[in-house]
Amino acid sequence: METLELPFVEDVHLTKCLHMRAHSLQQKNSKAQDGEKLLRPNECIYRLDFSKQKLKFLYWKVHLKTPGKLVVTGTSQHWTPDLTNLMTRQLLDPSAIFWKAEGHDEVQCNEADAQEFGERLCDLAKIRKVMYFVFSFQDGIDPSTIQCSVTFKA
Repeated sequence: METLELPFVEDVHLTKCLHMRAHSLQQKNSKAQDGEKLLRPNECIYRLDFSKQKLKFLYWKVHLKTPGKLVVTGTSQHWTPDLTNLMTRQLLDPSAIFWKAEGHDEVQCNEADAQEFGERLCDLAKIRKVMYFVFSFQDGIDPSTIQCSVTFKA
């Protein structure tokens, strides 16, 4: 069986649209819809394109160039061109949390949650070609300082 490494790719357009939604509500002094998840400035939308549908999760491959924390949350959302709002009930648990401490080279994670999340990706890949994620950048990292992919057995 072959291994398949799928990189997470930032969806710049979708991130911009969701940030504009949050900014627009803030300017109008309006509230979000009941249950709506507004993207914070430190959050971006990433996507994973599944080229194959039958996969077995092997491992995450996360590189943080600087110390900090990355929280990857999957979403059950099927995005539509009219940009359906992101709702909190569409966010999947558990999130995969990766961090790199000051003075350390290795990225650490909660292995049980990362494993469960990876296995859930395989289930979702059976019914999807694309999946979306909210990446939350904390403690000094940003999109330019990370590389993130998932490796599967095809």
